[in-house]
Amino acid sequence: MERTRVAGIVPMKDGFVFMHRVGVVKNKDYQEYYTFPGGRLEEGETPEEGTIREIKEEFGIHVRVVKKLYETYSERFDRKELFFLCEYLDGEFGTGDGPEFSNNPDYADCGKYLPEIVKKEEVANIVILPLQIKDRFVEDFCK
Repeated sequence: MERTRVAGIVPMKDGFVFMHRVGVVKNKDYQEYYTFPGGRLEEGETPEEGTIREIKEEFGIHVRVVKKLYETYSERFDRKELFFLCEYLDGEFGTGDGPEFSNNPDYADCGKYLPEIVKKEEVANIVILPLQIKDRFVEDFCK
């Protein structure tokens, strides 16, 4: 199966939801950054199903996938990355229970995962990975 990462772009309140990563030991270039919520597509899942699952695991909220916005390829991780615009449906933000919150030793060098809503006007001022998606996202949603 081709390696694929799926991620959601979720407008919420006056901004967008992000996973704020701090103290990331395994990333020499960026020890602190933000990323769109998501993760690896599991066998048998559609990209939309994977995006919904990952957002529920990471943030504790239910979303509906509206449409695919971006697709890129990460040479560093040798995987395709798909980014979907999502609509918040319900759930309490910040109640995710995914493996990144479990003190699993596999995540020891991954730093802390902090769910945050970043106001639309602040998005251009933060480091969002992948950088090429940040540029497109800011142009499309934050101007």
